[in-house]
Amino acid sequence: MTKVVTSGKTVEDAVRQGLSQLGVSRERVTVSVLEQPSKGFLGWLGVKKAKVELTLLSEPSPETTHAAEPHVSAQAPSSVGQALSEETGPVAQEAQMNMEAPSGHIDPYEEAVRFIRETAAGMGLDVKVDVRHRKDESILDISGPSLGMLIGRRGQTLDALQYLTNIVANRHSDKFIRIVLDAEQFRARRQKTLEDLADRLANQAIRYGKEVVLEPMPSQERKLIHAKLQQHALVRTYSKGDEPNRRVVIAKK
Repeated sequence: MTKVVTSGKTVEDAVRQGLSQLGVSRERVTVSVLEQPSKGFLGWLGVKKAKVELTLLSEPSPETTHAAEPHVSAQAPSSVGQALSEETGPVAQEAQMNMEAPSGHIDPYEEAVRFIRETAAGMGLDVKVDVRHRKDESILDISGPSLGMLIGRRGQTLDALQYLTNIVANRHSDKFIRIVLDAEQFRARRQKTLEDLADRLANQAIRYGKEVVLEPMPSQERKLIHAKLQQHALVRTYSKGDEPNRRVVIAKK
């Protein structure tokens, strides 16, 4: 056997497997990288392993008095970053990805929309994303069929996707940008639900004269409760506990 194709999590892993199959050391083969590894979105969507081809070199002639120089095939990596990735594994591969990124401007909102659509596609959803810019934030409104899966229980999935989308967008922006995701007007409906809840529990605190402790909420939802009751004449609000179990308390003044 003079040639073998192997795959692995990194280029170096794939090379190591090929050397094991051929039973030779690194200097006895040429390495051609057929596919670079890809981490994919969310650590699972679109993950690809590295694939390499190892070709066994011919034995050096007896007259040869110096060590054979490593041969580079026509299909060998053409950039310094790719060559380094073969030698040093994941760290160099990450640096290579950064080096090979397009030098031109990348629109952070286009990247955010692409990320949302590809993530939704991984959930079996075909969605459309409209971008609306406001003074301090941008709203990315998601539309399409069966969005309940994307919203999740009380918006937990939508909030998680919003967090990741902000990370993706800010990687391509010179200044901090804030992105809010919405789907089927969920944010407005949720705000109305929380404001009605605040009024109802404020009346309960007044009637019984006891503090009312709400269930744990994310910070943006706690802010809605505080804002709704901020000017209330008979009750006050405060938060207690640590994330992710921090909650609002409504108490009589």
